[in-house]
Order: sequence, then structure tokens, then C-alpha cells
Amino acid sequence: MIKLAIDAMGGDFAPEAIVKGVNLAIEEYKDIELTLFGDEKAINEYLVPSERVKIIHAPRKVDMGEKDPIGEIRRNRDTSLVMAFQAVKDKIVDGVVTAGPTQGTIAAAHLVIRRIKGMKRVALCPTLPNLGGKSRLLLDVGANVELRSEHIVQLAEYATIYLKETSKLEKPLVGLLNIGSEPGKGREVDKETFKLLSEDPNVNFFGNIEPKELFFTECDILITDGFTGNMVMKTSEGVAKMVGKYFKDEIKKSFRAKIGYFFMKNVFKGFKKSMNPDEIGGSNLFGVDGVVVKAHGASSAYAFSKAINQARLAVNGGVVAKMKAVIGDNEDDE
Repeated sequence: MIKLAIDAMGGDFAPEAIVKGVNLAIEEYKDIELTLFGDEKAINEYLVPSERVKIIHAPRKVDMGEKDPIGEIRRNRDTSLVMAFQAVKDKIVDGVVTAGPTQGTIAAAHLVIRRIKGMKRVALCPTLPNLGGKSRLLLDVGANVELRSEHIVQLAEYATIYLKETSKLEKPLVGLLNIGSEPGKGREVDKETFKLLSEDPNVNFFGNIEPKELFFTECDILITDGFTGNMVMKTSEGVAKMVGKYFKDEIKKSFRAKIGYFFMKNVFKGFKKSMNPDEIGGSNLFGVDGVVVKAHGASSAYAFSKAINQARLAVNGGVVAKMKAVIGDNEDDE
């Protein structure tokens, strides 16, 4: 059985959406056991009883608007977020899923679970919308503002292992986000990263990718520093919202446009579904000694069940152990 901890109090709609997501996941995935950390009375209002679900009472939570997440994690070890992460640290469970605040999640990962020995940085890694016939990983998107070339390479190795084990891609293709596709483009860190990725036997490196190719490239993994990745991700989200609003406004303007929409309705529905974050679940936090999935703060029950499946797949694939082996091999080479 795959054992996961659930922060039942994290998220904008907790505990209702979280617990209902647990109900969906337990019904869908027969190989999981879930431990919910949160207010027991509130959880039981929505929980469908199951032998594969247990509750550990943790009435306190980390607020979504917490201004000092590091201080909160250090001071208050009895919140649902910290207790769920401690279960990973103590090897009671194999991974954790939370829809709590992003910075609180990253802080708890660092302070409670801690990084894999030899892992220089962690990275927040979402899955991009499925456009052009495939999904792609983008990292880092905010766990680190700056990264050195060796950090980026290590994260590319981790993402490669993750996709191999969860998507069954034999050789995931890695692209380095840059201002130009030619070798030699970008900052010094980009040039150094390009060289290291080209020489790394653990990475199937494609080369530089310009951001305009984000949703069209054949690459499966797009790698960059946290500042750039966050800017790219949020810009993409803004463009998607703008496109949706533009079509909605234009359709309302004339009868002809409304007729056109009638015939194109399924196309628009398909586009909306492909851009819907509920279909993805959440972002992986790569680099800590246990599986961590950060679900969207506004997760619906369906979206949270998808985030649980992400953690399930990573645990089932032994992703953390396989990254430890790569780090060990690299240290031996040194």
C-alpha cells in the first residue's frame, strides 16, 4: 500500500474540498492509505468512512495569508501542515499532499522533511496545460529566485527521473529556457548550464528553447531558474485568461458571432478543459526526502484527488530513491 499524509486544513475551501477529494481518491485508487491531519470533527462532516483512511486530530492550521511562513513553521509544530510533513520525516508515510500556502509548503519541506543529502536546491514544478498533444513540466517556478548552473542540472536530472517513472517516457527531452535557441545565448549561468546539460549522461538534452515555443516544443521538461520560471508561468496564465475573455466579449457583440459559437462550442470547451488546472492537480516539490505535492489553493475536490494521484505515482515509481542513486553515482565520480 502507498501511504500518504493529507493536510486536511490547507486551502481556500478546506476541509470540505480536501475531504471530498480524499473520498474520490479512495474510491478511484485501491492501492492508497491516507492519514488526514486536521480538525477531526470538521473532517468527519464530509468524510466517507473507509478502512484505508484515518484521522489525526490537528485543529490548528497555517493560514493562506500567513506573512511569516518560516516563523510560523518553526514556532507552531502542531498545525495540520507541519504534522503532515512530520509524518513524512518520520517515515510513517511516503509522501504528503497539501493545498496550503506555497511559501508555507516550501518552508515546511526545508525545515521538517529537509532536502535529500547531496541535493543542492529544491524546485517547484507544475505540469503545463496539455497543448500540442502533450503535457510538459516547467521548473523551477518560484522555490528559488536564483540558481547556479549545477543546481539547474541537478533539478533537470530529478525531473527526468520523475517523468520516466510516472509517465513511462524512456528518454524525456529536456529544454533550457533561454532568450535564443542558438548555443552561446543568454547569461553566463545559461551558457554554463547549456554546457553541463550537454555533457550529462542522465539527461536527454535538446538545447535552448525560447519561451514562445513553450506550448509547441517537442521537449517534455523545460528548465530555468525560479524567477524566470515564475514570470513565464504567470504570463502564460494571464494570456490564457485574456484569450478566454476576448472570445467571450466578441461572441456577445453580434448574432453572427453567436451562431459561429454554436458550431465551435466543442472547440471552445476543449480549450477550456486543456487550460483547467483541475485536470493537473498541483505542483511537485522536487528535492526533499519524500514526495511532496502542492495542490492549488483553490482546489476543488476533483482537483485535489488528482493531486493525490500525482503523489501516488511518484511514490509508486520510487522517484526519491532513484534520485538518491543518481546523486550517489555523481559523488562517486567526483
